[in-house]
Amino acid sequence: MSLLESIREPTDLRRLSRTELDGLAREIRDFLVTEVTRTGGHLGPNLGVVELTLALHRVFDSPRDRIVWDTGHQAYVHKIVTGRAAGFAQLRQAGGLSGYPSRSESEHDVLESSHASAALSWADGIAKAYQLTGADRAVVAVVGDGALTGGMCWEALNNISVAKDRPLVIVVNDNTRSYAPTTGGLADHLATLRTSKGYERFLEWGKQALKSTPVVGDTVYGAVHGAKKGLKDFIAPQGMFEDLGLKYVGPVDGHDVEAVEQALTAARNFGGPVIVHCMTEKGRGYAAAENHELDKLHQVRPGGPARGRSWTSIFSEELCAVAARRDDIVAITASMLEPTGLAPFAAAYPRRVFDVGIAEQHAVTSAAGLSFGGLHPVVAIYATFANRAFDQTVMDVALHRQAVTFVLDRAGVTGDDGASHNGMWDLTIMSLVPGLRLAAPRDGQRLRELFGEAVAIEDGPTAVRFPKGNVPADIPAISRAGGMDVLHRAGPEDVLIVSFGATAQICLGAAALLADQEVGVTVVDPRWVSPVDPALPPLAARHKLVITVEDSSRAGGAGSGVARALEDADVDVPLRTIGLPKQFLDHGKPADVRAAAGLNPAAIAERALIGLKRKTSAPDPAAEPAMVERSA
Repeated sequence: MSLLESIREPTDLRRLSRTELDGLAREIRDFLVTEVTRTGGHLGPNLGVVELTLALHRVFDSPRDRIVWDTGHQAYVHKIVTGRAAGFAQLRQAGGLSGYPSRSESEHDVLESSHASAALSWADGIAKAYQLTGADRAVVAVVGDGALTGGMCWEALNNISVAKDRPLVIVVNDNTRSYAPTTGGLADHLATLRTSKGYERFLEWGKQALKSTPVVGDTVYGAVHGAKKGLKDFIAPQGMFEDLGLKYVGPVDGHDVEAVEQALTAARNFGGPVIVHCMTEKGRGYAAAENHELDKLHQVRPGGPARGRSWTSIFSEELCAVAARRDDIVAITASMLEPTGLAPFAAAYPRRVFDVGIAEQHAVTSAAGLSFGGLHPVVAIYATFANRAFDQTVMDVALHRQAVTFVLDRAGVTGDDGASHNGMWDLTIMSLVPGLRLAAPRDGQRLRELFGEAVAIEDGPTAVRFPKGNVPADIPAISRAGGMDVLHRAGPEDVLIVSFGATAQICLGAAALLADQEVGVTVVDPRWVSPVDPALPPLAARHKLVITVEDSSRAGGAGSGVARALEDADVDVPLRTIGLPKQFLDHGKPADVRAAAGLNPAAIAERALIGLKRKTSAPDPAAEPAMVERSA
């Protein structure tokens, strides 16, 4: 039996020797490379936290002690040592392991959301609850240096630092990266700690000091803390965390299990909030990741790199083309330069791109300022992360009618990454913003056109949303109706299908099925979701049934906008809205997730036939009521 096969729960780790731990770390890395390259998932981050995770579970008694992983994409090793190694055969597949912590999988998991910078606030709340209820349970938050660029972390630290008697261990997993190299003032400070002349001596001193000092709470911390402060002048500038009033241990070599254990034990026994600064190497132990300069194989796809043209690449090309014609175009992203397609723009126009770190709120308000200053900013973020900056979109951008263009990548069902990565709320929240015009292209050509139209608007904000994955073949319009593209018209005007964005091919498939049933269908693509095209209500009035189809939440989404427009125009025609349900969707293949929500041709055609049947079988209100015999 291998060492890995002998680990069923965290307590199994505590019987291992140092040599066995080193062997287990190698086995875990081999296991991760084999399994994750086969199924797809986050590889580089997990290769970097193997020893750190082993140390955490040897020092703390999970699940009694709570370990809260920020973002959670680096929790694969945590899953392995908490008895879920066998489940990696189905990682990120329907019915299999989630790519993030999941309470339904294990009592060891706490925070399921993959949105960064939240763990410290969670840990602060849990620690307060345990203190108030008298529970003797440790709380640990594991946060990356990338997540520390997010404002929520600093709001949490501001509160955590004042509670000197509330135990809370904050482990900073410092690998210099989030997706790509971490940017900003915090990154510069941590880089100073890493690159100072005495850094290697400091790591060695820290290791020896921790090994030789007995673990007795305040005593060990005082020894470590005092010695570190004494060395501070020639090692690094005054510690930023200590300036906040937080006790600090580190930097510690995050790949030395013994050194990390000693630091964590000291922090656990201190009795107040402590930061343990661990230096790790993303992608460690796998040459392909170590040598991958872009993102250290942050995330890999099953079967290797993607083939074909992606939506993101089309946007990237068009952004560069527009920027070549317009000097006022600038771009902003929140620590996702490469994933959102801004890397080519950054290479061509380095002074016109701003990576603000994991700080969507700041990105949006900064964009408002850029617009006020005479530029036209393009804010490129994932659709799910647009949720985080809703207030800034409304109050800083829309209220002031600033010309800011939001590009919402990964809109709709993303599938494999689960509930918190699906971009299913952006249509709802953006439709609430006064004056914001929102476009949803159906194909690559429409993406180019609509992005160009969006950045040409200078009297308010605009947004363009598109899904994850490869772009489909272009679908030409056969005619126009107002500003809408007519994609299909055949037979009598029975059913009007309003197709939003990338659902066009699905809607055309439904039209073909309905044609087999001798049902006349018109399919239109409004191109702009909001505001609703004025030509839509009169077109709808000529049909017996209207169906809207969107790859977004039905609650307050595009279909709701059409319903309001029909009501305002006094168009009394039956309407069916098809979209995603108001619930969190489990991970799985995007097509399967959409199909389960009724987003496939057969389901749409069935809804149409049922709607038409009800329409034709409805009683004539002018007819005499049927006699009902009553017994005495």
